[in-house]
Amino acid sequence: MKGIIFNLFEDVVTDQLGEAAWDELVDAAQVEGGYTAIGAYSDAEFLQLLRCLPDAETCTMPDTLRWFGLLAMGRLTTIYPGFFEPHTTTTSFLLTLNDIIHPAVRCLYPGADVPVFEFTHVPAADGDGLIVHYRSVRRLCHLAEGFVQGAAAYYLETAVVEQHQCMLDGAPECLMSCTFVSARPRAQH
Repeated sequence: MKGIIFNLFEDVVTDQLGEAAWDELVDAAQVEGGYTAIGAYSDAEFLQLLRCLPDAETCTMPDTLRWFGLLAMGRLTTIYPGFFEPHTTTTSFLLTLNDIIHPAVRCLYPGADVPVFEFTHVPAADGDGLIVHYRSVRRLCHLAEGFVQGAAAYYLETAVVEQHQCMLDGAPECLMSCTFVSARPRAQH
């Protein structure tokens, strides 16, 4: 796993739990704790840090991953605004993951093993919808859900994400339906 994820996690922990929380978390997890964005680190180390969060005993790992993804996406919007600014909706942004964003990630972070997404656009009664197919050797679909929620927040939309099948349950891929409803007021006629 590339260090950028660890850097984002450190930012989220520091922002949400205070300056000293990161050092305490690193000590509790018994990991090195110094991560460079382009460095490669074990997935197990990342999961160990997640397990050592103060609320880890009361929160499930899927909920913790969603929490991190949601908050990390806000940070990504400030680090890489060029990925986000051309879009006005979550759907438009997500549809660029495989063709624009992930190739750029591979250039910025050589050796990055990014997930593969397939999308089917579906109209939704109260917004915009996507069927999302997710495949990754890391099987961090709940992190992807959090990233989707964070992207929706950036575009002032509410995301409803339902997972219909999961790699963690033995499926060959995760399958999610996502509906995005704008929080912007509608124009009066």
